[in-house]
Amino acid sequence: MASYEEILESCTDRMQSSLNNFSDNLKKIRTGRANPAMLDGIMVDYYGNMTPLNQCCSITVEDSKTLSLSPWDKGLVQEIDRAIQKSDLGINPTVAGDVIRIIMPPLTEESRIDLTKKAKAEAENGRIAIRNVRRDALTAMKNLEKEGELTKDDISDSEKDIQDITTKFIDQVDSSLASKEKDLLTI
Repeated sequence: MASYEEILESCTDRMQSSLNNFSDNLKKIRTGRANPAMLDGIMVDYYGNMTPLNQCCSITVEDSKTLSLSPWDKGLVQEIDRAIQKSDLGINPTVAGDVIRIIMPPLTEESRIDLTKKAKAEAENGRIAIRNVRRDALTAMKNLEKEGELTKDDISDSEKDIQDITTKFIDQVDSSLASKEKDLLTI
């Protein structure tokens, strides 16, 4: 059975993992600006192996609306082009020789609102994941109490400690969401 400190440490680690997952999902929601992180989920067929896009080409930001991709293997240009078009990002790359350019189309008011809703849904999923970790940690503490390893006062302290950790992580989710909403709604 885990100790008081181990439960708190596990709680913090699992909440950090949930926050990281939320942050990764938030990066994939595109804004009007070019951002290499939005291509993170794209996989390319690299001679029979599905490989992340950022492992088969260099991705640079040319300006605020343009990404430039330079494949390390020039034979991959068409494959990368195909993978980007198949993604659900709604962008069309332009091939110019060995370079692939992605010009970010401007977001309409409607698409900004839809993307904001998507960001809010991701934030809610992040909060739920964090609360689930809190519930598991509280249950683990109650089990220690049943086994006689913790007193009522210890349980009271643990509930406060776990709530403090939870609040810290949910505040980080909320601030990330606010920043993303600002990016999405800024024209």
